[in-house]
Amino acid sequence: MLPTLLVLAAGMGSRYGGLKQVDPVGPSDESVLDYAVYDAIRAGFGRVVFVIRRDFEELFHKQIGSKYSGHIEVDYVFQSIDALPGGYSAPESRDKPWGTGHAVWCARQAIREPFAVINADDFYGSDSFAQLSRFLGQIESMSSPRFTMVGFRLANTLSENGSVSRGVCEIGQDGHLQIITEQTGIDSADVGAGEKYTGDETVSMNCWGFTPFLFESLDHQFKAFLSKQGHELKSEFYLPAAVSNMITLNDASVTILPTESSWFGITYREDKPHVVAAIAELVKRGDYPAKLF
Repeated sequence: MLPTLLVLAAGMGSRYGGLKQVDPVGPSDESVLDYAVYDAIRAGFGRVVFVIRRDFEELFHKQIGSKYSGHIEVDYVFQSIDALPGGYSAPESRDKPWGTGHAVWCARQAIREPFAVINADDFYGSDSFAQLSRFLGQIESMSSPRFTMVGFRLANTLSENGSVSRGVCEIGQDGHLQIITEQTGIDSADVGAGEKYTGDETVSMNCWGFTPFLFESLDHQFKAFLSKQGHELKSEFYLPAAVSNMITLNDASVTILPTESSWFGITYREDKPHVVAAIAELVKRGDYPAKLF
């Protein structure tokens, strides 16, 4: 059974100022997302499922989904404020969905096989998808609580144009994730010899591998979250926190797959030239063709 790639693409880039999932960064107008799908295809993934919002469904189909026809099976699920378990409702004034954990929960009826989860606006590198594919290909039971996460070096995930938030990981001697601590306001000046961070810290960039076993726990945790925080207008149900809770309760284990790949992301509009230049260099080196699809 080939693994599925689940892409979290429902978010609008408020700091970036637009729908950055479809912004061209490649030599043939490829988006960052195109490179993720291309890497997933050559790593052996058999399907991609996009979590999107209905208000940009037509744009997404036209500019993104249509180009993958004939290359990989494509499906869509929708994240919305009112996509909730029975008996729960959103506050009338809430204007945003419920976070990354909710986005994955929205795909619970669309996935029955091992799957990876990524953000739509992050460039993870081919090594990340190759490692995820190998790990997920070894899973024999869909009820297995064995998960995985690609771990990046903090120094490879910074922006030169402002501070970032990163999930800093504590890893046991067995190579399993113990806890993720969200650290905000990390600036490049904070990283290096004698600074707050060495740069060698392992951080989560929301690049995960799961079995469908995850969904039952997500459902229970999401309901508990709604009961406690559902009245709050800005509260979010985060995927890393949900996975951390499973680890704490010994309901799951997460193997860290370390990578030396550099992460590219467009957090700020000023990041785009760097991403364009970095991808151009990878194309020049032969890692990617000049036209992906």
